[in-house]
Amino acid sequence: MQEQDRDDVYRYLDELRDSGETNMFGAAPYLQETFGFERSVARQWLLEWMRTFTDRHAKEAPDA
Repeated sequence: MQEQDRDDVYRYLDELRDSGETNMFGAAPYLQETFGFERSVARQWLLEWMRTFTDRHAKEAPDA
């Protein structure tokens, strides 16, 4: 994965999540269609995005 690719995919997934168009567990087909990924690759991207979501968005969370 290249850094630019990661930024593009994560930005796309963040926007997809914000749109509410789909439950994110079903987002792999969106990656396949948008980026041309094979199913297994799309699922890997999605899992990585999910694993890193909290760390990447921690600064946006209100202080507890």
